[in-house]
Order: sequence, then structure tokens, then C-alpha cells
Amino acid sequence: MSKKVLLLTLQTFSTTGGIQKMTRTLGYTLNQIAQANNWDFELWSAYDHTGDLMPEYLPASNFKAFGINKLSFALKAVIKKFNSRDVIILSHINLAVIGLIVKIMNPKCQVWLVAHGIEVWRPFSFIKKRFLKNCDKVICVSNYTRQQMLDRHHIDKDRCIVLNNAIDPLMPLPLTFSKPANLLDRYELNNSYPVVFTLTRMASTEKYKGHELVIEAIGKLKNEYPGIKYILSGKYDELEGVRINKLITDHDVSDQIILTGFIEEAELTDHFLLADLFVLPSKKEGFGIVFIEALACGLPVICGNADGSIDAIRNGELGRSVNTDDVTELYNCINESLAQPLTPIDREQLQKHSLHYFNQIDYAHKLQQLLTE
Repeated sequence: MSKKVLLLTLQTFSTTGGIQKMTRTLGYTLNQIAQANNWDFELWSAYDHTGDLMPEYLPASNFKAFGINKLSFALKAVIKKFNSRDVIILSHINLAVIGLIVKIMNPKCQVWLVAHGIEVWRPFSFIKKRFLKNCDKVICVSNYTRQQMLDRHHIDKDRCIVLNNAIDPLMPLPLTFSKPANLLDRYELNNSYPVVFTLTRMASTEKYKGHELVIEAIGKLKNEYPGIKYILSGKYDELEGVRINKLITDHDVSDQIILTGFIEEAELTDHFLLADLFVLPSKKEGFGIVFIEALACGLPVICGNADGSIDAIRNGELGRSVNTDDVTELYNCINESLAQPLTPIDREQLQKHSLHYFNQIDYAHKLQQLLTE
């Protein structure tokens, strides 16, 4: 039976955060499923512009962008298309008002919500609560987020489904595992230096990523590993920049820390290859796509043990987790990992192992099962 599926998003192509990456993979996969089954599929974005589309993910004919015209987005979404749709997937809880109107206008339409992380780990407004009572499925990216939805919002557990994120099918994955010469030159590194890597958004208003603990641990590790380097990458605001530089001074690690700022997507794989260990002891990851990206490049991972990161490392099968408030535990974990660095063969096996669980083909199969139930 033919289906008409619509994915509504806030942003998909104009920024590169975890939710946007997940939404690109979701849109790409839904488009594949639609083509294979002769279904109708469209992706609508409230904040993207038409020129933001990455056509490798889906054709322009399947994409509608509304820029900053939120009223136009809402009116067109509600009035023109919804009565003819079989399934509408909301990529963010902030689209709840549209989902609620859809259920009122067309109760037979299946309306799903994708639940990521901190955006659903908080009290909801009346509209969002009302929407949750009426939506048909809540697709949670991790078991932790599912449990948060059950505990905080009392969702019927049968409507709350876990669908772990998958590796972006268009991410270039390495076939060999040597450190890229261009990055060794750029950062003035010796090939024998142990390199610890963190990639995350850093904001003065969000002090939960844990990079301050890593900086402190590096201050202790430099005695065991005199050549150690910590590459800390990602955007940060002015206040956070001041805080990071104070931490660097306080822990006397100016020779060990390399702040790169934003890294282009095209260079992401090379940075994973440059490193010996990826460390992000965050407290509030809904899943942590960056962890499976690192693993898919054969890079060992240390994450926090108090959030959705546990799903990304398969509860310890693919990586290690630490208490995010215990710098000594983090120090010991990094020390033990660097003491036994992976060989290129080990990294290839880690890559294969992670892709066994987080590949887009299996993701598509699970998603199609949900759509055809």
C-alpha cells in the first residue's frame, strides 16, 4: 500500500549539530524507503533556505525550505498537506503545536515525535503535554531518553520506541589508519605524540560537556606522557573561551592544549585518524553521534556514564564510560587507554564492530518496520 510521509524539521542542512546530523540521515533514509516502495516523501524545514539543501541527501523536489518565515511554514503545513498524509514525523518537540493541530484535523494521520535529549528532559508546556497524549509514536534515540520520557512525561511505554542513531551514510570512512601528514604538520605534532581529542559545542550557558575535566586530567597526564597533546575542537562563545583559557593557565597545560575552533565536516575523519583517543565525559548527551563517528574511524572512546552516551558504546562493548564528576577516574581511564594504544589492525576491527551496530542499512530496515506496522 502506498504511503505519504512528511518529515517536519526546524533545521536540517544549515547547521551541523547532532540533531541536524541525525535529521539528515533520517531524511536520506526515508527518501530511500519511499523510492523503494513507491511512496511519497517530503522533508520540510522551518529555518533552512532552499540553497542550504545538500542534494546528495535528497532531491530538491522532495525538499521545501521556509527560511525564517515560521508563520508561512505553519500555515502551509497545516492547511495544504496534512489531510492527505499517512505519517508525519516531527523532528523536534518545538513543533508540537503543529502536531496537535494535525491530530485534531485528521485523527487518522499517524504523528510521530523524535525525542533526542535535553529538549525533552524538562517540564513541558500545556501544548506539548497535550500533544504527547495524542501522538502515535515517540522515537527515542537512546534507552536513556526513553526512560526520561517515561519518568518525566508518563508516556505509554508501548508508544515509546528506541531507534538508535546511525552513522551518516555519506560520511567518508577510512580504509587505512595512519595519522594524516597534513594535520601533523598543521598542529606541529610528532607522529609519536599521544593525541587525545574532543569535539563538541562549548557554551558558557551549557557547562555539562566535561572538557574542563579533561583539561585537568591532561595536567596530570603530562608527567607520564611528556609529549601528550589534547586537541579541543568546536565552537565556543567569548565567555567560554575566557573560561577555557583560565583552565589552561590554572592547570599549566598551554603546551599540551590545541584549540582548533570549528572543524569543517570534510576534515572530521582526518581528525579522528590523528587522535589516539576520543574523550567526551558529558552529562547530557541524548545519544552522542560524535561517539559513533569516532568509533567508525577506529578511534577508541571514553564517555560519561550518566546519559545516552552509554547506548553509543553499547554499554561498554565498544568503549569505556566514567563518572563525570570524578577527575581521578577519568585520569586513570585515559592513562590505561594510552598505555595500550590500538594498532591499525585493532582500529580496523573496532570500526567493523561499531558499524555492525550503527550502520544505515539496519537503521533503514528498523525504520521501515515501524512505518509498515
